[in-house]
Amino acid sequence: MALPPMLLPVFASLTLLGSPAPKYPADAIAPALRENAHAVVRAYDEVVTVKSASQLVKTVHKVVTVLNEAGSDDYGQLVVSYDALNRISYLHGAVYDAQGNLLHQLRPAEVHDQGMGSDGGSFMTDLRVRYADLRQPATPYTVEFNYEVVSENTLFYPNWQPQSAEKVSLEGATLQVVTPTALPLRFEEQQLPAGAASAPTVVGSQTTYRWQLPARPAVEEEPLAPSLDELLPAVRLAPATFEVQGHAGSLASWQSLGLWTYQLGQGRDALPPALTAKMAQLMVTAPDPRERARKVYELLQSSTRYISVQLGLGGWQTAPASSVASGGYGDCKALSNYTCALLKAAGLPAYVALVGAGTDHADVRPSFPSSQFNHAILCMPLAAHGATPADTVWLECTSQTDAFGYMGSFTGNRHALLLTPEGGRLVATPRYGAQANRQQRRTDLWLDAAGGAKATVRTRRVGLAQDLYAQLLHGADPDEQKKYVSNHLRLSHFTITNLRLAAATTPQALPAVVETLGLDLPAMATAAGRRLLVEPNVLGRLSALPAQVGPRQSPLALPPASLSQDTVRLHLPTGFRVENLPEPTQLTSAYGTYTSTCTALPDGTLQYVRQLETRRPAGATLPPAAYTEYQAFRRKISQADHAQVVLMKNDA
Repeated sequence: MALPPMLLPVFASLTLLGSPAPKYPADAIAPALRENAHAVVRAYDEVVTVKSASQLVKTVHKVVTVLNEAGSDDYGQLVVSYDALNRISYLHGAVYDAQGNLLHQLRPAEVHDQGMGSDGGSFMTDLRVRYADLRQPATPYTVEFNYEVVSENTLFYPNWQPQSAEKVSLEGATLQVVTPTALPLRFEEQQLPAGAASAPTVVGSQTTYRWQLPARPAVEEEPLAPSLDELLPAVRLAPATFEVQGHAGSLASWQSLGLWTYQLGQGRDALPPALTAKMAQLMVTAPDPRERARKVYELLQSSTRYISVQLGLGGWQTAPASSVASGGYGDCKALSNYTCALLKAAGLPAYVALVGAGTDHADVRPSFPSSQFNHAILCMPLAAHGATPADTVWLECTSQTDAFGYMGSFTGNRHALLLTPEGGRLVATPRYGAQANRQQRRTDLWLDAAGGAKATVRTRRVGLAQDLYAQLLHGADPDEQKKYVSNHLRLSHFTITNLRLAAATTPQALPAVVETLGLDLPAMATAAGRRLLVEPNVLGRLSALPAQVGPRQSPLALPPASLSQDTVRLHLPTGFRVENLPEPTQLTSAYGTYTSTCTALPDGTLQYVRQLETRRPAGATLPPAAYTEYQAFRRKISQADHAQVVLMKNDA
């Protein structure tokens, strides 16, 4: 296949004397592109050629000048993945010094091949990578790579985002997509400058689409901003029709994508007769639908384990429910399909749902039907059983410890694609507000005359607030738990004398983790003559946000709504009395409410009570100008959190 001029091998350009001509000298980079940059993308030229509904070819020409050591690890080497449905035709490379002289041309033996492997326990995949390392000890230097990937999986078209990280500038980039006119391209543009897109051109039976990005300076991530993936220029591509190993489908709508995925799993829900009979018996022993579903979920958790399976079409087609029943394991699709079959046998219709899982995974873009998912869960509507339409049970089928019906931060607060016989339907997973993301802490603090203290702390975390601690409880040994807790205490000098984590339940059926903590605090108070100055808010201080320098560029993306309650009982050292208590504080804004009080109790102790309830105003993000207002709210909270109690030593 003839390559476009911009993708010709880099090592073909030779002078008459046989020495390569200098290329990409570093001093040719404009000063504005060097500013605040670790690397400069000199060129990122991608050509996507759609051969048919079942095959496409992607060729990439990438040139990056590494300006300093901080950019070397990320940009001095290249990793290209492949699997049973994607093969790498070639991978070439070269590296140049600061003046553009060729230092080294990548040899085939220097392109390493490594499998992501199957560990025999929790991960089975045909995914492999080829990687080339052209890092140099002296900077600046420039690397140039050319590679081609042939894909037999047209469910996924590549996305194009030449500048995708902070402190990396862009000199220029192009994207070209060539497709048969009978296979129209679907695309979604993001933050493109005016003139970046050219009008499609038709020659014979082929249509060509082109985009070009001009030079762009390096960017820095701003506090509480959306991911740079959502802010930097990009073009997302998708087919109208596709084919994977003989299974044809349409991406014209969420309905058609869901129908294709549903049909892949059709006929794979048969259970062994004995298990079907056992589930049918639950309709007698557990007539309440929710309680019956809970028993099914408990059976799932006690008899199966999760194994990730990513082998060819197995990345999308579920294993039969019968194989999960006999083997006791499966990936997210297989376990969800198996649970769906169990519920069906128990008289409880349910649906598998696809979701983009993980706190770092952006929510689905509803306006652009495409495969944006990485996980499968289960949805069981109870409306057919007399409950309200809103009373729907969602189940995470890969966990042996998750609470029944709880999605958490992994799959909650986002969209999912429900797979039904009629096709896909985009729906919302459970939304968790402040009451489902709360922390309640009680601290007893015994202060000594030198300013040291001992503390016992009991913290109850509920819902989203307990997610990480539940992972610690079920997946970490005591030393790992202690290390994590120690790294997340907002204290400068302390020793953990005791730590215990335990699971708990709540009336709202939300999971909870209770942490019991013992602390030695050698410098809890500051001595000033006969006085001790102590901040009673021991563990609940909220830091201020950095002030905005210059006009803010990014929208404001607030964390989930939460509720934090702290009660501190301060036991005074012998011979000391209260000289001054901080004034009560009450703050109210569009972003939440804050109160704190400190009072003397009849038994001679002091009680500090603090509550912060944050909220997220309507909309996923707020305009950049909102940061200043939110930063001011946080600054006032931080000031109040550092309020001091003044203790005076009694006269001898």
